[in-house]
Amino acid sequence: MNQYEQILLKYWGYSKFRPLQEDIIQSIMSGKDTLALMPTGGGKSITFQVPALASEGICIVITPLIALMKDQVENLKQREIKAIAIYSGMSYDEIDIALENCIYGNVKFLYISPERLETDIFKMRVKHMNISILAIDEAHCISEWGYDFRPSYLKIAEFRNLIPDVPVLALTATATPKVVIDIQEKLHFKERNLLQKSFERKNLIYLVRNVEDKLNYLLETVQKVKGSGIIYVRNRKKTREIALFLQKNKISADYYHAGLKLEDRNLKQNAWKSGAKKIMVATNAFGMGIDKPDVRFVIHIDLPDSIEAYFQEAGRAGRDEKKAYAVLLYNNSDKVKAEQRLDDNFPDIKEIKAVYQALGNYFKIPYGGGKLLSYDFIISDFAKNYNFNLIKILSSLKFLQYEGYIELTDELNSASKIHFKANRDDLYKFQVANAKFDGFIKLVLRSYTGVFSDFVNIDEASLAKKAQIDIQVVYEYLNRLKSFGIISYVPKKRNPFIVFTEERLDDKSLHISRENYEFRKQRYFERLKAVVHYAASSNKCRSQILLSYFGEKDPDRCGICDVCSRRNELDLSKYEFDIILDELKSILHRKELTTGQLLQLTKSNKEKTIKVIQWLLDNNKISKNDKDTLTWVASET
Repeated sequence: MNQYEQILLKYWGYSKFRPLQEDIIQSIMSGKDTLALMPTGGGKSITFQVPALASEGICIVITPLIALMKDQVENLKQREIKAIAIYSGMSYDEIDIALENCIYGNVKFLYISPERLETDIFKMRVKHMNISILAIDEAHCISEWGYDFRPSYLKIAEFRNLIPDVPVLALTATATPKVVIDIQEKLHFKERNLLQKSFERKNLIYLVRNVEDKLNYLLETVQKVKGSGIIYVRNRKKTREIALFLQKNKISADYYHAGLKLEDRNLKQNAWKSGAKKIMVATNAFGMGIDKPDVRFVIHIDLPDSIEAYFQEAGRAGRDEKKAYAVLLYNNSDKVKAEQRLDDNFPDIKEIKAVYQALGNYFKIPYGGGKLLSYDFIISDFAKNYNFNLIKILSSLKFLQYEGYIELTDELNSASKIHFKANRDDLYKFQVANAKFDGFIKLVLRSYTGVFSDFVNIDEASLAKKAQIDIQVVYEYLNRLKSFGIISYVPKKRNPFIVFTEERLDDKSLHISRENYEFRKQRYFERLKAVVHYAASSNKCRSQILLSYFGEKDPDRCGICDVCSRRNELDLSKYEFDIILDELKSILHRKELTTGQLLQLTKSNKEKTIKVIQWLLDNNKISKNDKDTLTWVASET
């Protein structure tokens, strides 16, 4: 057992790595910049956590997702590995102490959001850190060709100049060939180095169902399939309506979207994860960081915006490697609706500017101010104050993010924290002089450890219960102690944040590039077109379409999707079908022939050839003209 397997066993309890994991570890440990392309659920975090534990110093992990960041930090702490996170919304004191601990403490992992890289405090402190690896999660965010571009990621190349000898491990679950090249160029890889696991999921059955009455189809399907599942829809109202429809038909279901209170979302998610609820009807807000291996089906009622999004969401089924289904429901009206999304997702540049100026007014930011400051953002309150449509707000915020003016974080769910600023001697003097606070301070010190060296999560309700006092009294004590300079106290937060990555500009100085606008509109349209093509295609294996999109060369047919199943009904093996198909294609590409003439020229079994010809006619891959001659019309196989 090598040292990496020993670390894997000690901290994670596994004796062997999954395919590709050890190759990635060996690559990064040899000092090579490495891009690792692994599907969702493939165990990406292990590929930087294990080599970091095998190395001296600290691993910096860049990720835009606060929820994921916090989950990984908690998971590492549970394994007794010291990890901390720095993100927008933290106080200066919290960041200051966290960075001090990275220099002088035994911290192994520092998770940081990309916009924090260019703050003066971080740039000053990082020079004093012993850094072993720079890991970049969601690396596709650095590419304008990707589906989730974030300009703050472009700062990473500049940051690398501060740590020139530290190897980079870039990680993503979804990237097209163009994005793969772009990631390596934008991160200034010394040489191209891609390690890629095939996106093929042999246990996942991809199905597209062309149905007009989606609700009845949905009901029939979930009644047949055992196990838990996710149903994805595009709007919040629909999640509740479909969940109620299923409940009325005695199906255990619940709904989930980002507009629900955090406590409600947690309760719903836990009930589904535990199996108390069979089905979750949700928007795409549901799923990030969910590690439930036994999901038997994922059904999309509406078309997603991209193949990347569909692949990630569908890929939440069957992570236990047992048979599972990814179903997309589609009909002709979906194509029209998809095209209408262009208007919603691309508001006029004047509207985008209006949202930007309204944000500045909402947060009371003077022109020239606000750079790198974070602001609580409650979108419903903002929409109400300025009478903006919610979809237009979100679309405008995305454009402002693309142009590098703001960052919109995911929702921050942060517990209350305290740190004792006074040393033990000064604290003792304070307790003697202020007997009123003595009992409460002793209670806090008994309840929590490490409060003198770091910020520590606290629970005000728990302190109130122990002290047998009202929770409002606890809040009062904490705020009074803060005002005396005895503690730093940061109350819990539960909102997303807007970060102004540049100072606020007036309307004349605010530039939204028309060229970038049109480029992104075209890219969005192309991604949408790829989804429609996947849904409308009846000729080509679903898995082949997906794998080809992500650049895999000549992928095999899966043999189990709806397209392949129709071929299987011919009582021909996949091998036989392909041989006959290639022969017919070769002949018909040269000239038009009647069925009789075609059969005379083929070498294959005549009965089997007739079956394949009929299948090709049924699926519009060959056509018959007025003279009864056959013509090859398919552009794909």
